[in-house]
Amino acid sequence: MKQWLETGQVFAHLAALHAAGRRAALASVVRVSGSAYRHEGAKLVVGDDACSVGNVSGGCLEADVREVALRVANTGVAELRTYCGGSDEVSAWDLGVGCDGVVEILIEPVSSARMFERRALHAETGYVAVTLLRESKECGEAPRIVITDAGAFGSLGDGTLDEFARTNASTWRQAGESRMEQHGAHRLSLDVLVPPPRMVIVSGGDDARMLARLSSEVGFRVVVVDRRPGLLTPERFAAPIALVESDAARLNERLVLDERAFCVVMTHDFADDTAYLRALLRTPARYIGMLGPRQRTDRILAHLRTESSIDESRIYGPVGLDIGTDGAEQVALAVLAEILAVRSGRHPHSLRERRAPIHAHRE
Repeated sequence: MKQWLETGQVFAHLAALHAAGRRAALASVVRVSGSAYRHEGAKLVVGDDACSVGNVSGGCLEADVREVALRVANTGVAELRTYCGGSDEVSAWDLGVGCDGVVEILIEPVSSARMFERRALHAETGYVAVTLLRESKECGEAPRIVITDAGAFGSLGDGTLDEFARTNASTWRQAGESRMEQHGAHRLSLDVLVPPPRMVIVSGGDDARMLARLSSEVGFRVVVVDRRPGLLTPERFAAPIALVESDAARLNERLVLDERAFCVVMTHDFADDTAYLRALLRTPARYIGMLGPRQRTDRILAHLRTESSIDESRIYGPVGLDIGTDGAEQVALAVLAEILAVRSGRHPHSLRERRAPIHAHRE
């Protein structure tokens, strides 16, 4: 989810550098062995002016990667760097790798604005970018094929490899994770971008603004819904947060939700909350949070039960983790933390109680 947001920011900066006639290098994590702070697909773009966007580690690797990237931008010669975290997770963390193993990073010159990937991100369709990793020290930008719903663009320089990528792209996208793929003697880096889930916040009120901002910053595609147009303004909710004016009766016409969607109802109006919850229960949304006391949510559910049977397993009310909150900022943190836990399939508890590596892939 974070990868989608960050990739958009990286490519936007790359496009600006390209438009200004500046040289640039792109660093991409292509392989991780062990528990890593960042996973395959994490990116950092560095211009020849030393300005950068993105990151490939917890922070300590960036200094070396930026130095290499500046050299790559100026020489036009790609470099494949390997960083070893050490023999244990503690020493690895101290080095900024955050893993008990190896992080491999491709740092390559970029001669274009990578428009095919940018178009796919803008259209929110997702894509797979397959890059051929080469060991030669004389190589420039790596051969790459980008496969989107609109077709395949670019080439790996080998017809057999291109066909292999086109044939398997759908399976890779369905799996949804960037990784390394070995095909015969060739190593292929798969950069898999899938649009993140939607976060639907039903309310344009003041407390909704903090939840919308934080949700957007962690990578959700945020939509704020309210029947009051005066609350849905760019001054209150900055881009890329989408604003939809709709009452509950029109909600399912104005907004199409899938089973990956997360929703929070927080209008502070009993009748509105009831109506919006009724509408959301008609969608396949995975999570529906209800702000407010338990007794209030119980009253709403009791009313809806008289109309028809409802799937209450998707309803989280009162919404949020029990962390003790005071004010909109803390409520937003509690709500977002619960949503992230549900999305990751984890049961929230203190990290000190977790025995598995804290940076492991989603369970």
